[in-house]
Amino acid sequence: QNYLDNFWPDLKAAHELFDSILQARRERESESQENNGKEYPEHLPLEILEAGIKSGRYVQGTLNVNKHRAQLEAFVRLQGFGSKETG
Repeated sequence: QNYLDNFWPDLKAAHELFDSILQARRERESESQENNGKEYPEHLPLEILEAGIKSGRYVQGTLNVNKHRAQLEAFVRLQGFGSKETG
């Protein structure tokens, strides 16, 4: 803000853009505070997920997405089932 005020006081478009970015940032911070600091709200409460994992209804793992074909290729690598493990 200071930079724009000092060096570009008459550049209205830049001031409007800055105000827009500032407002979007404030809204995002407000949403983050409402979600206890998380960027996205959880879909299911943690206790339901933990119970589902223990019962076998849900699985826990790491989502891997092909960066070149993200719309088409992805898989979940289950914890404890590494590809280099031997039985």
